[in-house]
Order: sequence, then C-alpha cells, then structure tokens
Amino acid sequence: MDDAAAGRSIRFVIESTDGEIRGRVNLNNIVRGAFRSADLGYWVDATQLRRGLASRGVAEVAAYARDELRLHRIQAATLLHNLASQRVLVGTGFERIGLAPRYLRIAGEWQDHLLFQLLLEEPLSVPREHP
Repeated sequence: MDDAAAGRSIRFVIESTDGEIRGRVNLNNIVRGAFRSADLGYWVDATQLRRGLASRGVAEVAAYARDELRLHRIQAATLLHNLASQRVLVGTGFERIGLAPRYLRIAGEWQDHLLFQLLLEEPLSVPREHP
C-alpha cells in the first residue's frame, strides 16, 4: 500500500487565478497518535514566482492539516541558501527551530537544512495572491 492510500501523505495542487495548476504542496510522513505531525513540502512553477502562490498554498494546507487532519504541528526544511522559501515559511507563521547538518541528499551531496515548524493551535494567516 502506498503512503497516500495509507493516509501517510496527501498532495494538493496550487492554482493561479486563471485556474492553471502552478505548483504543489505535500504533507508527508503524517503521524497520528501522540505526535500528530507531518512534513511539508512545496514547489511553484518558476514562471509564477513572487505572486504569493506558495504562501497561499502553504497557508491553506496548514489550515487543512489543523481543521481536517487535526494535526498538532507541521515541519518544513529548506536549503540554507533558499531565502525565498524561508520567507514563505516565516510569512505563513512558521518559526525557525534549528539547523540540521547533512539532512537530505540533494544533487548527490548531503546538504544542511534549516528546520521550521508551525504549531497548529495558533491562528493561521492566509496571505493574498499578488497580481
């Protein structure tokens, strides 16, 4: 059984105002029980950057994780140099919780990542899409 069928992951699409699919947000490694947590990942079409799509998608999925899945927290990780993604996370209420050395293998190398979390009991902000 794959992770989606087992309830351990969910994939969402990000649509622009013209109805086109412009990205995706994933909740992975969903854990129930006492932990009630998941990992967040996302991407946006490079031609659609700086329009608020990632922020809106992350905020909407966070609300879904809180309201529908009843999760306590979600975690996200970014490469150290990915300032745009870090801005998306901080702008949607995530807090930086640390540095994870050699966290993921990307482009053939183990890469350091910054870790962020969002506790879902707090009110969530939903950013607007930029024109």
